[in-house]
Amino acid sequence: MVEARRVVVKIGSSSLTTAAGGLDADRVDALVDVLARAREQREVVLVSSGAIAAGLAPLGLSGRPRDLARQQAAASVGQGLLVARYTASFARYGIRVGQVLLTSDDVARRAHYRNAYRTLDQLLSMGALPVVNENDTVATDEIRFGDNDRLAALVAHLVHADLLVLLSDVDALYDGDPRTPGTSRIAEVTGPADLEGVSIGSAGRAGVGTGGMVTKVEAAAIATGAGVPVVLTSAVRAADALAGRPVGTYFHRTGKRSADRLLWLAHASTPRGALRLDPGAVRAVTERGGSLLPAGLTAVEGEFVAGDPVDLLDEAGRAVARGLVNFDARELPRLLGRSTRELARELGPAYEREVVHRDDLVLLRP
Repeated sequence: MVEARRVVVKIGSSSLTTAAGGLDADRVDALVDVLARAREQREVVLVSSGAIAAGLAPLGLSGRPRDLARQQAAASVGQGLLVARYTASFARYGIRVGQVLLTSDDVARRAHYRNAYRTLDQLLSMGALPVVNENDTVATDEIRFGDNDRLAALVAHLVHADLLVLLSDVDALYDGDPRTPGTSRIAEVTGPADLEGVSIGSAGRAGVGTGGMVTKVEAAAIATGAGVPVVLTSAVRAADALAGRPVGTYFHRTGKRSADRLLWLAHASTPRGALRLDPGAVRAVTERGGSLLPAGLTAVEGEFVAGDPVDLLDEAGRAVARGLVNFDARELPRLLGRSTRELARELGPAYEREVVHRDDLVLLRP
């Protein structure tokens, strides 16, 4: 942890706001104090929740709304307040901040992914501190990350971070409810086997966020599987965590860095439809690393357009892969089971291509 040169820090809504909504200036300043000191030795990217929560009180809302439209309205008001507060607080140290708002659609597609990476990398190279959040104001249910823990894990992968620090209102992962006597802190997690039999709570305490310990453990699995270790602790222990002291729970790497965009495709995209494959096509995709060709298609499900993510299903209906499709749903029925050469002769050279190219495809199960 001490040797990490680039760190992503995620802070939850409950650590920045009151339960009724509204930013807690003292909490924001305390976090900024820690990050400003950490930034003297390493690059820092902040993934910050709190936009929706910050917008509740100004809009007269008593709690986080359930419907998407009012969540977007609260985010619209709250995002400006959140970034203004960070801008003012970091200015005490002469640090500029840059706001980066993302939806899953921004990074699942190849060109958008490259743009997101270049923006974040350029901000860091110019000495600014990126503040990343989900673009709640425009995100629809289909293109939402769902929680900023998962977003933080994916951003850590995107910016080639050496460490991800997840901050919340709980100081570590416990083997049960930490409020129950007799439960113990789990200091290290080396892999999924270490969490077998562990009861993980599902809801945050403050009522203004979307995550809980479950989303943090899931985010840790995404990050560590992509080669990024994770520290999970409370916001009040952030300085200790960034100094490498043994606090919270440390999740060891379980895998190596994968192809950049494919991690996002697997964990941040929502399929708009599905393609059913014959056994030969399943083997070509899952065992031989091949593209999906029209000859291997048996059925098309859903409404989608070229460039949308779709699941690839085996004969039993199980999703074995996900990829970005090269055709609209309405075009595919007449391509089922036919060779690209035959299609090119009948329909033109535009049809002599893959339905899903292997570079735009990620496996979902072995």
